Amino acid sequence: QVQLVESGGGLVQAGGSLRLSCEISGTTFSSRAMAWHRQEDPEKQCVLDANITAVGKTTYGAFVEGRFTISRDNSKNTVYLQMNSPKPEDTAVYYCRALLYWGRGTQITVSS
Repeated sequence: QVQLVESGGGLVQAGGSLRLSCEISGTTFSSRAMAWHRQEDPEKQCVLDANITAVGKTTYGAFVEGRFTISRDNSKNTVYLQMNSPKPEDTAVYYCRALLYWGRGTQITVSS
């Protein structure tokens, strides 16, 4: 059974930094592309923030490019999202995804 577990969420001040982690189990992590999404409101769709391929190629959504960095550690089956200079509008639930598998999400609140 594939499981993704996010951690590292919480409250952060605007302009600060925070790192999210997502550990995956039940699949061959090193061969999977991984992504981070955000959902600002349960009524809104999830938005792709960052994606990293199995070989480490990264792409970013317009909202976060230049501020957030996605990375992976295949030895730990973990993908990270380094959030630098977060803004109040980055407040959302952040989800980790591998193909059709999603984590349960972690809440990030950015205070002004």
